[in-house]
Amino acid sequence: MQTRKIGTLDVTVVGLGCNNFGMRIEADAAAAVVSAALDAGINFFDTADIYGGTLSEEYLGKALQGHRDEVVVATKFGIPVKDVEGSGGAGAAWVKRAVEDSLRRLGTDRIDLYQLHFPDQATPITETLGALNELVRAGKVREIGCSNFSAELIAEAEAAAEAAGVKRFASVQNEMSLLARDPAKTAIDAAAAHGLAFLPYFPLANGLLSGKYRRGEELPEGSRITTMPEDRRAQVLGESTLDVVEALDEFARARGHTLLELAFAWLLAQSPVASVIAGATKPEQVAANAAAGTNEWNLDDADLAELDRIAGAGPA
Repeated sequence: MQTRKIGTLDVTVVGLGCNNFGMRIEADAAAAVVSAALDAGINFFDTADIYGGTLSEEYLGKALQGHRDEVVVATKFGIPVKDVEGSGGAGAAWVKRAVEDSLRRLGTDRIDLYQLHFPDQATPITETLGALNELVRAGKVREIGCSNFSAELIAEAEAAAEAAGVKRFASVQNEMSLLARDPAKTAIDAAAAHGLAFLPYFPLANGLLSGKYRRGEELPEGSRITTMPEDRRAQVLGESTLDVVEALDEFARARGHTLLELAFAWLLAQSPVASVIAGATKPEQVAANAAAGTNEWNLDDADLAELDRIAGAGPA
């Protein structure tokens, strides 16, 4: 599988998001998903300390035993951890403790990409970057990143890192898909301007771009949308959104591809996307995502313009 750069790291263009581990699937199923990812050539695994109530890191660490040197492991900190007093935020004290907890749960001596999960307005970014810089100097972390940062916060972090002479963020991880483009637009432009890799999560928009949801048909059993509250489900499956999904599906089919392949091809055509982080609960989903990211469908400018027209017809 093709690789791209996150700082010094070489990551596959499709990554495995492990947010389902410990929440929707247990250890054995998580191990099967990780095994399928390795078999498909995926080397990038993304989790967070809070996923599955900390179980995601544990499951991932166990599943990667014997493969640690072959993969790139990313995790996140910053959201309060269940039942851990004083947890959360981006203050230096919590950064120092959080990384040790994650290292222990992952069963590793280093984290390849350590990311601030959400901005912490109560903590100066200089303090956070200083604490992360110490982790890099100690060899516990290789690269650092941020998540859910706006363009303004990306620029602020860049300026702070330069002024303090410390390690800068190598990446920003935000939601982005053909159905959620506008919220990420300014952030991805800022990432490009400052030389950061961009890591889109929820690339399939809650499964709407997987091709398994059809207007008027029963929802697939066990799918993410079936777990949503009824009002949220109705919003996600709104008529205008389904109109856009059907138009995108027609676009893909007319060119001999699937909607799933289109979702990945469009994201990988956006600069500076390094890896598309897609979650999975079954090995076959991992295989499909990996195949979609390796079909080498290169969208041209006319294709991208047409997709902007189609996707712009529905709500962001």
